[in-house]
Amino acid sequence: MDDLLKKYSDKLIHAGLATPDGPNTPLIGGWDRSLTWNRPAPEIPVLHQVFHHLNINSLAYLRPCPPYDRIIGFLAGRARNASGRITPEDCETRTFLHDLPVVDVFDAQVIVQALSQRKTVIIQTRNADGTPLDPAIIAPGTITPEQGFVHISSVCFACFVKFFSDYLSLVKTNQTDPEMDTVFRQVLPFLTDAGTGGTAHAALLMPGPFSSEAQVTAAMFQAGKQVVTDRLVDSCFGNVSYCLNDILYISQTGAALDELKGCIDPVPLDGSTSAGMTASSELSAHMEIIDRTGCRAILHGHPRFSVILSMDCDPDQKAACAFNTRCHTHCPVPRHIGNIPIIAGEVGTGRFGLCHTLPLACETSDTVIVYGHGVFATGDIDFVRAFFHMTEVENLCKRHYLDQIMQLTNRRKGNIGS
Repeated sequence: MDDLLKKYSDKLIHAGLATPDGPNTPLIGGWDRSLTWNRPAPEIPVLHQVFHHLNINSLAYLRPCPPYDRIIGFLAGRARNASGRITPEDCETRTFLHDLPVVDVFDAQVIVQALSQRKTVIIQTRNADGTPLDPAIIAPGTITPEQGFVHISSVCFACFVKFFSDYLSLVKTNQTDPEMDTVFRQVLPFLTDAGTGGTAHAALLMPGPFSSEAQVTAAMFQAGKQVVTDRLVDSCFGNVSYCLNDILYISQTGAALDELKGCIDPVPLDGSTSAGMTASSELSAHMEIIDRTGCRAILHGHPRFSVILSMDCDPDQKAACAFNTRCHTHCPVPRHIGNIPIIAGEVGTGRFGLCHTLPLACETSDTVIVYGHGVFATGDIDFVRAFFHMTEVENLCKRHYLDQIMQLTNRRKGNIGS
């Protein structure tokens, strides 16, 4: 258990969500023969009580480091004064977390009540003078500490996307306030590290074409790790596949892209076996893309500004749209960032599933952004160009976002000055 606790503490640190020492160090506990923690901490007595009231194997507690502390603190403060929940609209949250409850006391009973309904809870307590302390996230695991890591990562991702998405929308309608503007300025310096791998990191990947299963899996391991290293995906999300000799090798559902050993399924394109039972939930979309385009490699990640801009919509147009609460599945408006198409579609094979919308878009573009969900990039013979294009799309989206903010802000200042 000690090794597992250290492993997932280190993963939170490597993901840029935590620090190896200080107040932003992860605190993770797990049951083995007894309840073990990765480090001593004053929060343990309360968290120990949480263990006794929930049927869980592990529990993760984190005060996220910058910029997540400011972002989550701001959103939590607004949520406490409203519904008591943060409600992101990205695909990860819609599918797995639904919404993010916020409480203002570090109390075992209150925490247990929140975690009995959701996978995580955000805590933001206050000093005696009423000023808020930095927020903390608590996430249990029923089987392994990995679940706590996944859910904390997802909360940080969802709050990042929500804050920047909300800010762009409110700048467009001139509805930001001084507090939100201040938070934006404070977190702006932390954006420079997002998606900067580019050509150099793409060149590190194995060149194709590949002629054996061993080469395919080695290339998939490498591509998956690089996507995680460059922070183009969070927690266990994203997927990767490669087609060789009419067999699609695809990462399993819930598999961490930086730990794909033993987590790749060989699925015959003719459906002659049940090997796809544990494959990614987007297996059908991958197979249809292969069939329509003839590509061999598919890489899917969740780069943050690609997700943020995929949800960008003219406020007046959105207010008048009949699908404005179902944008992720029904958006009828053809949209692009540069020459990259943005499409709607939900995970899986339902009526509005990605298997219907994504392959069509891939026929005309080797890189596609899915509303609230991320980037799919294809490669003819390997993952080199797919990785390069995913990185370039994220850089494009980040620049486009910041350019929009600058132009809108300058316009607002000009209007005030006149």
